[in-house]
Amino acid sequence: QVQLVESGGGLVQTGGSLRLSCSAPGSMYSIANMRWYRQVAGKERELVASLSIGGTSNYSDLVKGRFTISRGDVRNTVFLEMNSLRPEDTATYLCNIEGRTYSQPKLTNYWGQGTQVTVSS
Repeated sequence: QVQLVESGGGLVQTGGSLRLSCSAPGSMYSIANMRWYRQVAGKERELVASLSIGGTSNYSDLVKGRFTISRGDVRNTVFLEMNSLRPEDTATYLCNIEGRTYSQPKLTNYWGQGTQVTVSS
């Protein structure tokens, strides 16, 4: 079972910054897309940012200009740099990587365990 490992969440004041990271195991030899979602209890999961293998990034209008998705020098790592944070950014953030592994060569979506981001006013 492939598990993505997330880190970087925490408590920050309005206007602050956080950097989330997500790593996939080395057994994932091919990656198609990397995404960050967020979810608040009782609400639908929301796509925040995506990054294609070709380097094209897209953002939710709610975070455009404040958040940046990027791929690490270590191939199977994705970051989400979050600046100018607002209380409405408070949520559990989940990374999603669409890739192939040696045990599952079919393109498959894998998820991180989620990391809590709390922005105080």
